[in-house]
Amino acid sequence: MSRRRLIYEGKAKILYEGPEPGTLIQYFKDDATAFNAQKKGTISGKGVLNNRISEHIYTLLGSIGVPTHFIRRLNMREQLIRQVEIVPIEVVVRNVAAGTLSTRLGIEEGTQLPRTIIEYFYKDDALGDPMIADEHIAAFGWASQDEMNEIADLAIRVNDFLCGLFAAIGIRLVDFKLEFGRLWENDYSRIILADEISPDGCRLWDMSSGEKLDKDRFRRDLGGEAEAYQEVARRLGLLPEGEANAVLDLEEHRAKRGK
Repeated sequence: MSRRRLIYEGKAKILYEGPEPGTLIQYFKDDATAFNAQKKGTISGKGVLNNRISEHIYTLLGSIGVPTHFIRRLNMREQLIRQVEIVPIEVVVRNVAAGTLSTRLGIEEGTQLPRTIIEYFYKDDALGDPMIADEHIAAFGWASQDEMNEIADLAIRVNDFLCGLFAAIGIRLVDFKLEFGRLWENDYSRIILADEISPDGCRLWDMSSGEKLDKDRFRRDLGGEAEAYQEVARRLGLLPEGEANAVLDLEEHRAKRGK
């Protein structure tokens, strides 16, 4: 059996060459990082849960006309995706003050923002993903104005949809990160949603208790990270009661067998 070609390995995922031109296989790892990889650890079964959650969300977004790189889930840890040229900008959509917004502006965490805020950060780990403005993006040619208009429009559409999706299961969507890519078709490209949407890149709080159901449990040493991710999957109807441990045990058994 030939070894598949590794294209890129990031902090939470690995990209392999896909079975057809223009495709990649995206593998979800259990590795967890925070504070620009200054803090590292493992959340058991995280890759399995993020794969399933992201598949569910991208499928729903596709059904309402949001273009994404997702094609289909292959197995417990892998997805088949379209190969895109990643726009080097992280898009953070904020509905509630939390994280760096609270520390930068001195706004109490949990404060409802008067309007949704979109922030941009330059994707460069060595620089710590610095915050940037539209002027930087235009000056350095990271994206055209038309592309940025499309990115902002898609970000708002995704936010509107996700706020409703999570509110329906008793979860408050505080903020989340998006990445976009250019899908090339001959000499023309269009902007589509890439990467993933999961508790790794979202702040998700229980509406009643305020309990954090996302990677902040890892960042802040709260514990119970795997259980929080499982709870999100359960509420989305992806992990029925009693299935969580069985699924993760099966996945670990397969991993030990080298599957």
